[in-house]
Amino acid sequence: MAGAEQHKKRIAIMGSTGSIGTQALEVIRAHTDLLEVEILTAQTNDELLIAQALEFLPNAVVIGDEKKYEAVKSALSQTNVKVFTGEQALEEVADFDSYDIMLAAIVGFAGLRPTLKAVSKGKVVALANKETLVVAGDIVMQTALENRAPIIPVDSEHSAIFQCLVGESRNPIEKIILTASGGPFLGKKPNFLVNVKRDHALQHPNWRMGAKITIDSATLMNKGLEMIEAKWLFNLQPNQIEVVVHKESIIHSMVQFQDGSIKAQMGLPDMKLPIQYALGFPKRMQNDFPRLNFRKYPNLSFEEPDYKTFRNLGLSIEALKKGGNMACVLNAANEVAVWAFLKNRIGFLDITAVVEKTMEKIDFIATPTMEEYFETDGEARNFAASLMKL
Repeated sequence: MAGAEQHKKRIAIMGSTGSIGTQALEVIRAHTDLLEVEILTAQTNDELLIAQALEFLPNAVVIGDEKKYEAVKSALSQTNVKVFTGEQALEEVADFDSYDIMLAAIVGFAGLRPTLKAVSKGKVVALANKETLVVAGDIVMQTALENRAPIIPVDSEHSAIFQCLVGESRNPIEKIILTASGGPFLGKKPNFLVNVKRDHALQHPNWRMGAKITIDSATLMNKGLEMIEAKWLFNLQPNQIEVVVHKESIIHSMVQFQDGSIKAQMGLPDMKLPIQYALGFPKRMQNDFPRLNFRKYPNLSFEEPDYKTFRNLGLSIEALKKGGNMACVLNAANEVAVWAFLKNRIGFLDITAVVEKTMEKIDFIATPTMEEYFETDGEARNFAASLMKL
């Protein structure tokens, strides 16, 4: 048995209490012969973090909120689990040598520093945090290249593209086609959207996701962020990235090669599948997830996105084409605006207005340093917050 033990992959889950983190633990629970938990981190959900730590007994846990440190420490005092707290601790555990794969699942800009630390150590990163590449894709991918750190995407769309490209390394991509479900408001016009409330926007037709990404999906910002992420992940030009609305969410994305042939990755919408693929790569692990039955989906539909109504997609394309720190501005303003919407402080259509005004206001930097990315993020957040009088 000792021999088999050595082959277990040790996983660091950054953001273990969120939607991706909890689903990753379901995958690990089903594959304890192949995977084990090395690090768990959470921002505020101390109760769930404690429960996870008692079940999986990782080497270390981090609770971001320092006020909850004592509660976590005392609950785990009978175990050998090391407990850390604070933002800095995320980078410190990311610097550990004891894990094999980091699942980067912290929501938003906060995930950037620990992910960059893992990449600079040459670790395998299963990337579920798209903001890391949206904000500083050039620096992150360059660091990954220099340290030979494989980045395996966990987003269902990027995982699909990654899977379509396995075995195609010598074949240039003509374009990629990202599929969008269209979210809960597909086909709706601004006169309807102006009255949309938080709870309505949180009801996604196909996917089970966290609040931030569900709102981003409803505004189509999610697809815009994915276009920017795809540029960096697959080294593409903006004109090689296309979006098509596919409301059934069965085709997760497609790649078209220079001979015109298209590869698609298909399956039922379930985030556990791309999570499992990333943790097991290059091996596909067995599972008992429900299988796609084509008879239940006799028609798959495809249509052009409504750029006029869902203007976040156009703003994202603008940021994608402009480059520099523009995507960082887009992301920061969007994070603040979505937070305000979730707190019922602004209306649904105000999210786009805040992003647009912030992009007009913040100074453009063509080739930012890491420090300038952090400054841009702060400036954009402050300006967006001032627009909403937060």
